[in-house]
Amino acid sequence: MKNLFSGLHDTAVMFRRTLRYAVRNTDTFTTVAVMPILIMLTFVFVFGNSIKIGPVQHYIDFVVPGIALMSVANGIAYAALRLNNDMTKGIINRFRCLPIARSSVLNGHVLTSVVFNLFSVALIMGTAFALGFRPHAGLLAWTEFAGLLTLVTAALSWTAMIFGQIASTPEGAGGFSYVVLLFLFLSSAFAPADGMNRWVRAVASHQPMTPIIETARSLLLHNRLGGQAWAAALWGVGILAASYITAVAIYKRRAV
Repeated sequence: MKNLFSGLHDTAVMFRRTLRYAVRNTDTFTTVAVMPILIMLTFVFVFGNSIKIGPVQHYIDFVVPGIALMSVANGIAYAALRLNNDMTKGIINRFRCLPIARSSVLNGHVLTSVVFNLFSVALIMGTAFALGFRPHAGLLAWTEFAGLLTLVTAALSWTAMIFGQIASTPEGAGGFSYVVLLFLFLSSAFAPADGMNRWVRAVASHQPMTPIIETARSLLLHNRLGGQAWAAALWGVGILAASYITAVAIYKRRAV
């Protein structure tokens, strides 16, 4: 029990350290929050009237879940960058000399990523409401939406821990987020999959972002989980488990 409380305390210390760095970095805030808002404005006011969205009346209602995931995809790049800075600048070696739980370093980075990204999503949701976003979600649906978003953010944050450790430069550490963004653009985030080329539609139908976005959209607009909820949950849990195990194994090997 003593080791558990000690580990939680060390994680809290590392979380405060990493969060302080993230808050002070204006470039991080600009990329994670401001850029997705500008992209949302572009899609809504430039492309919105040209995209057929079926029964959804307003394009902004359709596109908000995808913009939220885009914000997370941008944010996890900085999680990888921050960890890579610690790895390449010798800070991890200094931590090894301190009587702290070894797991607290990665845990602190992941917690910072989750909190910072969820805050950025909250800013985007607030902007969307100001632009006319009107969901029909009840309290339970909002809770499920928050849980799904937290699961996905945690899963992608642990994925960032892998690349933050194996990349040779901070710039290279965040490069994997472009793959996540590619999956977003090849999903139903910004246009219905039914209207896509059949090859693109096949990709959109068999990758994690589409069921996650469809579930989030169903919760917000229809107040229910929808038919792809199990797929979204399985993708989220699967990515989280695989990335956690891999990131911890790499850390143990490199931090000995």
